Amino acid sequence: MIYRRYIKRILDFILSLLALIILSPLLLLLTVIGTFAMKGNPFFFQERPGKDEKIFKLIKFRSMDNRTDQNGQLLPDYIRLNKYGRFLRATSLDELPELINILKGDMSIVGPRPLAVSYLPYYNETEKRRHTVLPGLTGLAQINGRNAVNWPERFAFDIQYVDNISFRMDITIILKTILKVLKKSDIAVRGTTGIKDFSIYRKEQSEKMKDKND
Repeated sequence: MIYRRYIKRILDFILSLLALIILSPLLLLLTVIGTFAMKGNPFFFQERPGKDEKIFKLIKFRSMDNRTDQNGQLLPDYIRLNKYGRFLRATSLDELPELINILKGDMSIVGPRPLAVSYLPYYNETEKRRHTVLPGLTGLAQINGRNAVNWPERFAFDIQYVDNISFRMDITIILKTILKVLKKSDIAVRGTTGIKDFSIYRKEQSEKMKDKND
């Protein structure tokens, strides 16, 4: 309990600050390269729900360009993910700017990954418990399949983490995350894994329940 309430945040602050200082040359290099590779702003900002569903702006390196079709609509994710973006995803370097979110207190190093704001209305009471802690740069679901894990399993991992937060668990998750990054395993592009967006999944689930009850 002491670790969860006090020590975890102190460690997050110290480790994220040290990482930002040590990795500053790499962050600067990726910022410059990304400016040219993405033909503009190399950063990606998106609102995500944090602890207690408080909305914050997640910051990442942009891995998809802004190519559009003849009607001005953005092309599918897998097309806009260019070679540089694939490199960022494969090495997880696109996640590095989230160290700023951790330093600010929006996130933790370990915790349930922050998902889309649009998913908020679709969580059941058990799933909502993932928002009782700070979201993480990595988490239990990420070392057990990442984006390829189906929604029930992913949320089960999130709740398991929320119920069992400890220093030992955090260290284990961090070490396993490093191994996965080095092995470049479980890297997936959204929209290509067969896992539907959660809002679509939950709507379809509701329709199936409705059909059974009719």
